[in-house]
Formats: sequence, structure tokens, C-alpha cells
Amino acid sequence: MKKRALISVYDKTQITPFANQLNDLGFEIISTGGTAQLLRESGVPVRNVSDITGFPEMLDGRVKTLHPLIHGGILANRNKESHMSDMKKLNVGTIDIVVVNLYPFKETVSRKDATMTDAIENIDIGGPTLLRAAAKNFEFVLPICDPSDYDWIISELITNGGVSFQKRLKLARKAFEHTAKYDAVIAEYFSKISQSDGILPQTMVLCLNKEKDLRYGENPHQKAALYREAEETYAKIEQLNGKELSFNNINDIDAAISIIREFTEPCAVAVKHTNPCGVACGKDIKDAFLKAYKADPVSIFGGIVALNQCVNEETAEELTKIFLEVIIAPDYTKKGLEILSKKRNLRILKSDFSACARSLDIRVTQSGILVQRPDLEDYSSLTVVTQREPTVEEMKDLEFAWKVVKHTKSNAIVLAKDLVTLGIGAGQANRIWPTEHCVSVAGKNAKGSVLASDGFLPFPDVVQKAAQAGVTAVIQPGGSIRDAESIKAADENGIAMVFTNYRHFRH
Repeated sequence: MKKRALISVYDKTQITPFANQLNDLGFEIISTGGTAQLLRESGVPVRNVSDITGFPEMLDGRVKTLHPLIHGGILANRNKESHMSDMKKLNVGTIDIVVVNLYPFKETVSRKDATMTDAIENIDIGGPTLLRAAAKNFEFVLPICDPSDYDWIISELITNGGVSFQKRLKLARKAFEHTAKYDAVIAEYFSKISQSDGILPQTMVLCLNKEKDLRYGENPHQKAALYREAEETYAKIEQLNGKELSFNNINDIDAAISIIREFTEPCAVAVKHTNPCGVACGKDIKDAFLKAYKADPVSIFGGIVALNQCVNEETAEELTKIFLEVIIAPDYTKKGLEILSKKRNLRILKSDFSACARSLDIRVTQSGILVQRPDLEDYSSLTVVTQREPTVEEMKDLEFAWKVVKHTKSNAIVLAKDLVTLGIGAGQANRIWPTEHCVSVAGKNAKGSVLASDGFLPFPDVVQKAAQAGVTAVIQPGGSIRDAESIKAADENGIAMVFTNYRHFRH
């Protein structure tokens, strides 16, 4: 029985030489539409699928390969007598290789001008069906969906006369991954256009592509890798210098980017273990960094610094004075990059921080997978609840502190003055402890500062502690049954208090 290969691909990378080599090995090539035309024009002998089925392509090409004479040839178990008897009786020839990749659905819906009609016309039906059929019968049929596999498959066919079971199994796995990814992207598209009420879908399909393996996870004994969801837009990050990024680096970089994107004025953010340890805005980027460094010169050691403006020579000189794991900024001057690159292991990253906000926040737990919409609330619902209103300068500092506390592990308290953090208390079991920490770190500088709390204040103790340190304004969500006690404590100490009317818990 003559060996046959069915080829129908959208991505035609290297398909002509591959088909030629299959032809040289004695395979009859069956093809459709544009693929058949390309191969024929390139001198490869081709039979149209319609010649096999006796049925023309129809519905503008929507139906081409969906026929028993094609799928019988792919699905027949060569070791089953009943299968081979059916094949002989119905005059169905076997197909030994299926080479298919799919219509560019993801690329189509990623275009800004893409319509729903464009999307629907790029939902491949025949391709996934062919590929899944071949993958199901991988013991007898080679399912091929990746042009990077062409060369080694030809080598195996020439050297060994066939492909081993284990390698066939890997091709089948890749084919099912390919079709699963394709369906996941389509499902996500329909989910987005149909969920107008903002409610999370009943069924969620995630498609994760491995970006790269990492040396290890949070600790050296843990294996790790970086994956990306097919439909999400990620920050474009270019590494210009230094060692490979680690699991912890990437996690901290994510935290740093989330914070730095809150600010438009020159800003520097220092991050340690995903928490900010120093945040400052300044007249220029050097000024912002120096202020962020002085905010906590101890914790910044071995941390990550994000800056939202180009790093010049003067700023680079200051950055090299301390040990840092990572620096990330939108750009670097030539001299600035030269100075930083003298530290061979320093990871220097370039990013414009302009990626779209992620549509979902996903976390894996022992009980299941938690999914929520990201915390993207704006700052428009502020309400003054005390007798004294904040001054213009206090309000600027309150909004600054509120943006920082949003990205600090709860329970969180932040003290700030002149757009610089003075103390950041993160991840405590109650609110008085991070308050005491911030007051202690700020010392005399706390006088005239403002305080931000990511959750409401259930007792007046935080306000009273802040008043003792000289804090003049407080921003918090409000909503406690004891709000009146905190407001009273603020009024008694001449403190202005602002309610945001929503909280910023970060666990």
C-alpha cells in the first residue's frame, strides 16, 4: 500500500522542502487549497483532497477534508482486522502522515481593527479535526504541527525507516497541546465579548505557554519555569546586562512595575520580597532615587530598583554605590549604561511599563484556584470626615501614600512626607504593629507626615500613635463600626482624615 502524507498548513514555513523530501521517500502528497497550489508551483507532485473524496471543496473552503475517505485513512488501526477489512471493502487508503497548522485566530483577534466576522472566519474546523485524529492514532500516523520538527522527522525516516514510539508519543502530545491552546484562545475571546456584566465565567480555560525554564524557584531545591497566558499582554522587558533572571527576581520585578506605573512624575521604587521599601518622587530621576534610597538605606541592599525615566550618567553613578540585584527603567543613556554594566552580574532591564493591565489575578491554593479582577480602582471617591480638611500639600502626600500602601502586603501602614516614604509597615497581624514600626523608622521625620492604611482602622489606637509622632493627616478606607472613635481621635489631635471608601488588601 502506497504511503501517503496529507499536508494542509496556514504557516507555510519550510513546507516545500519538507514535502519534496517526503516525495523523494516515496510518499504520495495529498493537499488542499493554497497549500496544494504552492507545492504544485514549486514542482512537488500533489493530489487534491477533492480527487480522493470525489467531492469538491464547498462553503468558501469551510468544508474540505471532513470526509470518511480522509478520516478513515487517518483513524484506521492497522493492527485491527475489522478496521482493515472496512478499509478494503470501502476502498479507503491509509494516510501515514498529517501535517497541519491552524488559521491565525490569535493573530487576527489581536488586531485593533478585527471584527467578530474576522474572528469567526479564522476559527479552523478541519485542521484541528485532522490533527486530533492523527494524534489519537499516533502509533500509525505522524501528527505534525510544528515546522521545527520537519528536519528531525526526515532524518528519522531516512535513517531508521520510521519514527520511534516515544517520539511519536511526543508528537501526539504536541498536537493535542496545539489544538488545546487554539481552543483555549477562542474560548477566552468569546468569554471576553460575552461577559458584559463583569461576572467571572462559569468555566475558565487557561492556555499557558512556557517562556523559559528557571534555574530554580524561591529556593534552590524547587524546580520552576516562567509561563505566559496566550491572550494576555505582558510588559516588554529587554535584559541589557547581568545574570539570568531568577524566580524571585521576576516576582519582585512584577511588584516594582505595578508600583512604578502608579506615578507620572519622576519616581524611584525600591522593592524587597515584593514589598516596597523606599518610594519617592523628585524633581528629576536622580533626585527621586536618592530620596528613595535615604528612605530605607538598609532594606534596599540586594533589592530591585525601578525608575520611570531614562537613567543618565549621574543617576547611574549613584546606583552603583550600593549592591542591587536588578535595575529596571524605560531607557538608559549610553554613558549611564556603560557605568552600570561595569557590574557584570547586575541585571539591567529596559521596559516602557506600558503593558495593558492584566485582566485576571490568579493564585493557586490548597483548596483550588482563586481568581479575581485586578485592583484597579482610581482615586476619585475621597471624602474628608474630620473637622479639618487636608492642605493641598497634605492631600498630595495622602494620595502618594495611598498608592504605595496599595502595593504593600496587608496589614499595611505607610508614612510619607514630601512625596517620599518615611516608613513602610508590611504584612503584620494587626494595624498597631506596622504603625509602631513606621513611627520608629521615621523618628523625628514623622512630624508633619501623613499616614495611609490599606484597611479601615477598627480602633483609635493607630490615630493616637500617629498623633504622638506628629502625623497631621490620615487616609484610610473607612467602614468600621467604630469609625466615629478614630474620627474623634483625629479631631482631638487636629489631624485631617480622608476616607477612600474602598480598601487595598494585598495578601
